Amino acid sequence: MPSALPPPSSPPEMDVCIHGAGPVGACLALALSRHGLSVGLVDPRRSPAPAREDLRAYALSPSSVQLLQQLKVWEALPSEARTSVQAMRVQGDSGGRLEFAGAQQGLNELAWIVDAGALERVLAEALRYAPHVQSLGQAAPAGLQAICEGRESATRADLGVKWLRQPYQHTAVAARLIGDQPHDGMAHQWFQQPGVLGLLPFDRPKSGSSWALVWSLPEELARLHLEEDPASFEAALEDATAGAVGRLQLASDRAAWPLVSARAEPVCGEGWVLLGDAAHAMHPLAGQGLNVGLGDVACLAPLLARSHREQPWRSLGDARTLRAYARSRAWPTQSMTTLVDGLWQLFSRPEAPFKELRNQGMSLVNQFSPLKHWLARQAMDDRATQPNRNPR
Repeated sequence: MPSALPPPSSPPEMDVCIHGAGPVGACLALALSRHGLSVGLVDPRRSPAPAREDLRAYALSPSSVQLLQQLKVWEALPSEARTSVQAMRVQGDSGGRLEFAGAQQGLNELAWIVDAGALERVLAEALRYAPHVQSLGQAAPAGLQAICEGRESATRADLGVKWLRQPYQHTAVAARLIGDQPHDGMAHQWFQQPGVLGLLPFDRPKSGSSWALVWSLPEELARLHLEEDPASFEAALEDATAGAVGRLQLASDRAAWPLVSARAEPVCGEGWVLLGDAAHAMHPLAGQGLNVGLGDVACLAPLLARSHREQPWRSLGDARTLRAYARSRAWPTQSMTTLVDGLWQLFSRPEAPFKELRNQGMSLVNQFSPLKHWLARQAMDDRATQPNRNPR
């Protein structure tokens, strides 16, 4: 086992040691616990220092919600911390428009917008009562070391894994907003020069008329918006949305983080495996980052359980088992990353031919129901969030 990980013991102290207690690490711990595997969860955030308000909001696909339901945490979320998306409207920068509705797909909702802080609190509470899970201050010997530390993973770096990183030179600006009109469960997205603005319907702090903002902007412009006074920021939002959702008022601080597309190579080795943002990172324009990470969990947990049940003499860190996981996740993860990056490249080009192509393409797709239906299904239930049913 690489020196970056705890030295092996005979027998190991536990089946799996998970590095990182964010949503992916926490869900993996709960899933493995349900299969009867012993788990150590390393949470570096166990210090009593107060944390800043988490302004992130996750757009969860139906398959991600299904996983949370299986883990018995979905219903524990406060009702105002999860808001259903009934429809979505995407607008281009020159008249292009694309609209989706859950009813057209035979579904009650396209997705759910979930408060990131609330989800992490519910997961932490579930872990308190999960059998076979113990909280650790540092990594301990185990049959498998699962790295779920996020895209800045120190353990991944210590392992010498390549992190193939492509910066977008853009920053995501996040905030909570209150509108003077009801959101009606409609998500909005504007592809504009020079950024992408997303408004996600939310019920915090005001039920029925709040929004979660994610605004991708060039670094310098993002810095200016972060530093300007609330009134100026609200005016910039009204200008960017052309008043389509009414007047918007800041209801929180503003937060920001740099945007990159990245992937780890390799994602596994003898005794260790990467999941979530430690293995892959993508632009938030499609809201698929956490969905893909939860897809990693949905693939790996049953694979490990089956290996433990059918071949108990084999270590859970056996390279053959982990390579089966890597093969199962390679195509869906890479295809989603490529799709998101391709959309970004198409809409970031200011040249007139690209502008005409993307706007006419959106309008044509909007008029062609079968293709629009297929695209909606890909976003809601695509293979990036689903395990291969029989990875080998």
